[in-house]
Amino acid sequence: MISQANSSTVGAAYLNNRVDNKTTKESTIVSKETNNSKIDKLKESIDSGEYKVNIQSISEKMADSLL
Repeated sequence: MISQANSSTVGAAYLNNRVDNKTTKESTIVSKETNNSKIDKLKESIDSGEYKVNIQSISEKMADSLL
């Protein structure tokens, strides 16, 4: 049998878990929206020809990966 105090503790833990899950879902949605807007901006800059590739940085990373 669950005592009154234990019942309250379990109930509070349940509510905290629900709040945490809701917060996690909301932050995931915001994160996806932020990523989508960054992707959209990148696509636009590529399509318009404004995106510049940093050849120096890419070549250094390629060389480092070969070592």
